[in-house]
Amino acid sequence: MNPFFRNTLAVLLGLIVGSVVNMGIITISGSIIPPPNGADVTTAEGLKATMHLFEPKHFIFPFLAHALGTFAGALTTALIAFNHKKKLALCIGAFFLFGGIVMIFTLPSPIWFSLADAVLAYIPMAYLAAKIALKKKN
Repeated sequence: MNPFFRNTLAVLLGLIVGSVVNMGIITISGSIIPPPNGADVTTAEGLKATMHLFEPKHFIFPFLAHALGTFAGALTTALIAFNHKKKLALCIGAFFLFGGIVMIFTLPSPIWFSLADAVLAYIPMAYLAAKIALKKKN
C-alpha cells in the first residue's frame, strides 16, 4: 500500500478509535459514579447549570476518557502508520487536545481539572502510545 494512503488511513482510524474509546468511557461513567442529584448531564446547558454540584470524583471518568481515548487513538495510528509514527501519534494528541480546549471554553469546570486535563491527558498520552508502538516494532 502507498505510504501516504497508509498514513492517512492510520490517522483516520486513530481518530475513530480514540473517539469511540472516549465516548464509551463517558457513556458508562454515570453508572459507575452517578452524577450529583439534580444534575442534568444529557445536555451542555444542563451541565453548565449544574456544574457547581460536581465533586472531584465526578471528574475522574472525563479525565480517563480523554487520556485513554487519546492513548488508544495515538497507539492505533502509530501501529498502522508506514512511517512518521511518532509525529502522526502526536498529531492525534494535538487533535484531541484541541477538542479538550474547546470543551474547557464550552463547559465551565474547575481550574484544577482544566489544567490537569489539558496538560496530562493529551500530548503525554500520545507520546507514551508512540513510544510503546515504536518499542513493539523493534
